Amino acid sequence: MKKAIEERENGVARGWQPKQGRSLWYLKKIPLLASLSVTDWERIQRSASMWEIRRRTVVYLPGDPAESVFFVNGGRVKISRVTPDGREITLRYQGAGDFFGEQSLFTGKPRGEMAETMETSLVTEVPRPVIEHLVGRRNELMRRFLKIILDRQNQLETRIQRLLFGDVRSKLAELLLELADQHGTKEEDGTVRIRLRITHQEIANLIGSTRETVSLTISEFRRQGYIRTDRRQLFVVDKKSLEAMII
Repeated sequence: MKKAIEERENGVARGWQPKQGRSLWYLKKIPLLASLSVTDWERIQRSASMWEIRRRTVVYLPGDPAESVFFVNGGRVKISRVTPDGREITLRYQGAGDFFGEQSLFTGKPRGEMAETMETSLVTEVPRPVIEHLVGRRNELMRRFLKIILDRQNQLETRIQRLLFGDVRSKLAELLLELADQHGTKEEDGTVRIRLRITHQEIANLIGSTRETVSLTISEFRRQGYIRTDRRQLFVVDKKSLEAMII
C-alpha cells in the first residue's frame, strides 16, 4: 500500500489521474462540510488531493492502512466486504456528495472494507489528521459524521437481517424503498425517480440473490404497478404496496 500511495503522489498509479485546481469548489458541494469556516477550507485545500479514477479501479482493499477519507465529487463507488471463503458482499454505493473510508476517523485500524469505482469517478482524498482536527473543533461536524456513521451501521444490520431471513420479493421491496429514500427525486406525477443508475446484477449483489431472479422480480413488480422503468432508471410508483411486502 505504501508503494501505491507513493505512486499516487507521483501521478502514475494505474487507474488514478491527478486533477488540479477545483477540489475546493467540489468539496463545498458536500452537504456534510457545509458548516466549515474559511480557515477550515484553507486547511483542507493545503492537504487535499483530487483524483479522477477509472472505472473498475480498486481504491483500497481490506488490510490497507486507513490514512484518509474520500469524498465523492462525481461517479459511483462500491463499498463491499470479502468473506473468508472469497465471496464479495456489497454493502452500499456512494455517489456524488457522499464520502467513504470514514472508519479511519475513530479507530486508526486498517481498512475492513473494499472500495472500487463502478464508473469513472472524481474523488477528493483528505488526510485523516486534517479531518480529525476539524471534527475535534466543530461540534456540528462531529454530530453530522456520527449520525451518518450510525445510519450506515443500522443499514448494515438491516441488510444482514434481510439477507438471512427475507425472501427475494421482500428484500427487493425494502432495497427499492431505501434507494428511493437516499437517492430519490419526486416527480410531478407523484412517483419517485431513483437517480442512482444501478444494474440488476448490482441489485442482486445487494440483496444476496441472482441477476436472473432480480430481473424476473422487477418485471413482476412492474406488471403489478409497484414500479416502472425507463432507460435503466427505476421509479417507485406504489410505495405502500412495497412497504406491505417487507417482513
